[in-house]
Amino acid sequence: MEEQQKKEKDKYSIIVPTYNERLNIALLVYLVFKHLRDVNFEIIIVDDGSPDGTQDIVKQLQQVYGEDHILLRARPKKLGLGTAYIHGLKHASGNFVVIMDADLSHHPKYLPSFIKKQMETGASIVTGTRYVKGGGVHGWNLMRKLTSRGANVLAQTFLWPGVSDLTGSFRLYRKSVLEDVISSCVSKGYVFQMEMIVRASRKGYHIEEVPITFVDRVYGSSKLGGSEIVEYLKGLVYLLLTT
Repeated sequence: MEEQQKKEKDKYSIIVPTYNERLNIALLVYLVFKHLRDVNFEIIIVDDGSPDGTQDIVKQLQQVYGEDHILLRARPKKLGLGTAYIHGLKHASGNFVVIMDADLSHHPKYLPSFIKKQMETGASIVTGTRYVKGGGVHGWNLMRKLTSRGANVLAQTFLWPGVSDLTGSFRLYRKSVLEDVISSCVSKGYVFQMEMIVRASRKGYHIEEVPITFVDRVYGSSKLGGSEIVEYLKGLVYLLLTT
């Protein structure tokens, strides 16, 4: 009963950065509504000037679900992942914030588990992890699995962050904690997620994990390439020197 009252009082702002996600965004929104039936939430879509018509689809979704549930907060061009979260955060009315990808690699079916874990533990952050029992990756070739796993092992060895999956980007934050952590971060792009969780750990915030299966994007092309791996290694050295 007490848990139900808390759930009704809490509001979850789900920030979803998009760029050319016309084929994915409607299904993502449908699945969020399907899995969060008894939860007070809003979806804040931060679109970076997608040329594929993503914003047109979002406007149609607003007509179906209501502009109070679907907020389109567009930007004129690609300005980076970190600034997309900051932009979305300015418009968030919830006391909790979820960050997740638009490409269906983060399935909304895990959102109730994130919320339940937070309620049970009082955690400031709940992060999805591919690297504990019950978690995993679907749709990656062996080289990409080894690259991702190696990146995490490398970061674990040098940074001791206290979480098993540093580069994941499916997380629930207390809004006040996210505001604090994000203001300390300077990285952009792929490294941003890693810096966020390392900074949060160093600040002593209570972090819990939920196993998830990461599914490679259904439609569109992956935005991870060689340049991101170089950025990751630079970011690792930077965090080693500054945290």
